[in-house]
Amino acid sequence: MQNDDEIWELRLYIAGKTTKSVTALKNLKNYCETHLKGKYTIEVIDLLVQPQLAEGDQIFAIPTLVKKVPEPIRKIIGDLSNEEKVLVGLNIRPAKKLE
Repeated sequence: MQNDDEIWELRLYIAGKTTKSVTALKNLKNYCETHLKGKYTIEVIDLLVQPQLAEGDQIFAIPTLVKKVPEPIRKIIGDLSNEEKVLVGLNIRPAKKLE
């Protein structure tokens, strides 16, 4: 169940400014602004700069999104282009559309 006061802590692992990495970050920001506006943080970790950080979250593919908070921890691999899959994977209820 989503707690309306909870700040979502998201971590996106990328490897440089590849097309997939840039697309993943753009998609993630778009989904967060739509469904979690004002209630999220995104930490972007470039594994070309900080490769040692991959081990902590057991990152085996790039890009990978990790939802740290709220629990349970979830991971989604890829450029995050399928919004429905991302929302389901992160257990985010879609924002209600205004009619």
